[in-house]
Amino acid sequence: MKHIQGSYLPRLRSLGRLLLISLLSFSFSCREKKEELQKANTILEMQRLVEEISQYARARKPGFVIIPQNGPELAFVGAEPSAAMRESYVQAIDGFTVEELLYNGTYRPDQARLEVLTNLKALRPIFVADYITDSSLYRAAWDSIAQQGFVPFIRTPSNYYYELLPPEPPTTNQNAINALREAQNFLYLLNPNRFPDKQTYIQQLANRWEDVLIIDAEYKGEWLTPQDVALLQKKPNGARRLVIAYMNIGAAERYRYYWQPNWRLGNPIWIQKPYPGYADEYYVAYWYPEWKSILYGSPNAYLDRILAAGFDGVFLDNVEAYYYLVH
Repeated sequence: MKHIQGSYLPRLRSLGRLLLISLLSFSFSCREKKEELQKANTILEMQRLVEEISQYARARKPGFVIIPQNGPELAFVGAEPSAAMRESYVQAIDGFTVEELLYNGTYRPDQARLEVLTNLKALRPIFVADYITDSSLYRAAWDSIAQQGFVPFIRTPSNYYYELLPPEPPTTNQNAINALREAQNFLYLLNPNRFPDKQTYIQQLANRWEDVLIIDAEYKGEWLTPQDVALLQKKPNGARRLVIAYMNIGAAERYRYYWQPNWRLGNPIWIQKPYPGYADEYYVAYWYPEWKSILYGSPNAYLDRILAAGFDGVFLDNVEAYYYLVH
């Protein structure tokens, strides 16, 4: 026993430590691989969802416009800009929309995204919604975006959540717009609740000169009608423009018609994660068939309602859920 204690036990302890270290390293390696696999799966599923939405909509309305919000890296295999282009994704969309690219309060260019979008602009138009805290920077911010070959929209603190009509664009385009690439400016108004009634909301939008209107398809729970949309598709001079409807594909919203009283985090299982800063929204596992059936595939589905109302296209929000679900 003395010999064992004096000679073999330290070796056993050393072997035990090595074994523990090996097990921990293996555990961390497995966890990292699992996280990488989860990330790869969420990326691929989001790319597929956007492609499915595009295919479904265009089969029913050829030329229907598809614009994802943020996530331009999804245009590449594995969402890696250094990788090959995912051609099926690029073909499924008509443009990219991003926020805070050059201005986020002040001039703070996001060089990584700027490089990606500069490479993509030859393929699809880029729409940029930047944010300034000093209204005197409005024209400088507008010109900075336009000089990059992108289509500008500028918002200020009072309109951070896209609730108000901003100043008219510095330049007015009186020409008809029949394709997204023809647009020189756009209006981004996602929350119409500050307008006193639907008629006022529609009329004030109709009086605007922007080439593209990106708006919610509802006014306080009441869906816009084909007549409403047809009115908005005309500029004040009668020239055609595009009217695009908002649709959240990466998060469920408690205030939408599809939300059920018994739903909560984890019920249904695909309601997966709180959305920071938005108490009424939850990130969803968007690959679940139940969620997809809410988005498209029947007369009461969200996209089908947008198509029935006569919109020219759909603006897909929260495509970046692929990232936030696993981070």
